[in-house]
Amino acid sequence: MSAVSLTLTFCELFERDVALRLPFRFGAVTLRHATQAFVRVGVRLPGGHEAVGATAELMVPKWFDKSPELSQAQNTGQLRESLRLARRLALEANAPATAFARFERQYPAQLQAGAALGLNPLVASFGLALIDKAALDGLCRALGISFFDAMQRNVPGLRHTPLAPDLDGFDFDAMLTDLRPMRALALRHTVGMADVLADDGGADLPDDGLPATLDAVVRRYRPREFKIKLGGDAQQDRERLTAIASLLGQHCPDYRVTLDGNEQYAQASTFLAFWRSMERDARLSDLVRRVRYVEQPLARSVALRHPLGPLASAVPMMIDESGETLDAFVAAKALGYRAVSSKSCKGLYKSLINRARCELWNSQAGVRRYFMTAEDLTCQAGLAVQQDLALAALLGVTHIERNGHHYVAGMPGVHEEEQRAFVHRHPALYTWQAGQGAGAMGLRVNEGEIALGDLYGEGFASNAMPDWAALREMPVH
Repeated sequence: MSAVSLTLTFCELFERDVALRLPFRFGAVTLRHATQAFVRVGVRLPGGHEAVGATAELMVPKWFDKSPELSQAQNTGQLRESLRLARRLALEANAPATAFARFERQYPAQLQAGAALGLNPLVASFGLALIDKAALDGLCRALGISFFDAMQRNVPGLRHTPLAPDLDGFDFDAMLTDLRPMRALALRHTVGMADVLADDGGADLPDDGLPATLDAVVRRYRPREFKIKLGGDAQQDRERLTAIASLLGQHCPDYRVTLDGNEQYAQASTFLAFWRSMERDARLSDLVRRVRYVEQPLARSVALRHPLGPLASAVPMMIDESGETLDAFVAAKALGYRAVSSKSCKGLYKSLINRARCELWNSQAGVRRYFMTAEDLTCQAGLAVQQDLALAALLGVTHIERNGHHYVAGMPGVHEEEQRAFVHRHPALYTWQAGQGAGAMGLRVNEGEIALGDLYGEGFASNAMPDWAALREMPVH
């Protein structure tokens, strides 16, 4: 099957508030509630066949733009503005084109118009990322094929683009054909800075039948991969890591970890000093040996300005927040970074382009030096987590950060009929806790693994849809 052109017949924006069951502290913010955005589009093929596609993402404040002068409400307002901008541009430039060609022509305009509105590239890209996902969902449904089939046949029309001149001559068709999507992924459990490690009776924990401490998570889900948030205070971070290492050493003898600096370090030498101090600490030396990579310790304002120097050979370094634009990974590689994150809220085509770079660079180097990681920005049950899991599975990663199921209990505030529809149509992915009432659906994790067989149906990884009538329309301004 060759690439297929499409036009959009409509684009609608909705939202729903989400309350967290546990506070999620990352960087300088503690998140207790947020708003989830939903996009629904109509897709028409050249022969006249039509279908509806959809997607969703949480609008997380203080991650896309961490400017201290902006409130959390203003951050959410920025993301709404990005979505409204993306909708307007997508409907204005609506001549028939492949899904990737639509992204290709809108991406520069999206960033330029976003900058005029005061939106940084990460914020500006958010709106287009959701439009792209919804359009691809509609395209798959119009053709009656799955996301995985569509990508392996290159139905979206991924090709060499002037937006990524470093990939001139790269064979995208061959890469996509050769991809072997994962049927299961290992859960990488997030340990936030506000998380309680073990219940000593002094913490105010929710009584909802779900694990609320790291100890309880280990006993319930049996994960072997963990992501630990750092706060930037060397002494406090070492003490917390010591406590975590002690707990994991008792219950997870084969555990591996990643460390997330969340832009809390001013320069590479500062983080290198912290890393060396951990290596010298007998309590942490075993944990250090289990670290797969370190995620974005440097603030994005400096991360891509200076080489990593000796830090580059101490531990694999990955960019996350600094991956604002399509060329960020190229700049990062030149400075000593080895990895880049995939998050569907950044754009699925950005992930695929970076996947191509890893393949090209590793082929040139003769070793698997460069790689992608799968990170989570509290992806919620339903469209968001399913599509992000499918993208990660396609990329071929083996473990993925999943924290939405931990900090949020299923679909809080959503009526039981919608929740049960998602559980019924995705029985391997979700579970229902009898007796817990509304909000009782949750991610199914068996021995630290998430099964993905439910994501191979028609469309972009979802056999169910939200109750659109129960959502509120996104404000016009």
